[in-house]
Amino acid sequence: MARQEQVLVLEPQQELKFRGPFTDVVTATLKLTNPTDRNVFFKVKTTAPRRYCVRPNSGIIDAGTSINVSVMLQPFEYDPNEKSKHKFMVQSILAPRDMTDMEGVWKEAKPEELMDSKLRCTFEMPLENDKTTEHSALPKSASASLDDGEVKKIMEECRQLQMEVQRLREENKQIREDDGVRKRKITPMAASHPKPLGSTAMTKDEGLSTRVLALCLLFFVIGAIIGKLVL
Repeated sequence: MARQEQVLVLEPQQELKFRGPFTDVVTATLKLTNPTDRNVFFKVKTTAPRRYCVRPNSGIIDAGTSINVSVMLQPFEYDPNEKSKHKFMVQSILAPRDMTDMEGVWKEAKPEELMDSKLRCTFEMPLENDKTTEHSALPKSASASLDDGEVKKIMEECRQLQMEVQRLREENKQIREDDGVRKRKITPMAASHPKPLGSTAMTKDEGLSTRVLALCLLFFVIGAIIGKLVL
């Protein structure tokens, strides 16, 4: 007697695609849907059990519901010239209405009561232009979080801060030049009164330190704004 036609709806129907690189576990999802008014037992089997981990690999699908099965391909050395011969089979059986033991149902099942569907496995490596597209899309998606108005505002703030930094540099340069001129103009009379001179030098040093601190602060703000643009 011929076997029954598979009542479960498989998605995908014919093949499981695994996309590399295969240096880590690659997972494909198999969706099983039970459109009937009966519960259905299922099992997922493979011709290469050491290469795959299937969760769940068996169970029950209630009437009118679906379940996702994760098929995890273990890492391996990919050879593009080698064609995959791995296959999967989804086996199912209608659950008895007075079902008490699922394992017992499988053991006692008659061949004509079993239904199965087969899927082949295919391995794919991402193309080089796909990689380029993925990398080039990252900056675009990152900058999309800021609208044009915000970008213009931040750029204007950067320009103003750069002008302020330049102004402080010029002031700092002028202070050093003025300090040099004053030192050259020291007279013996001024040298005999070190206290006022020291007081003047201290004032200039304090002014210089304040400007240097402001300069560092401005550089920090510029870095924070540029970081905001990148993020």
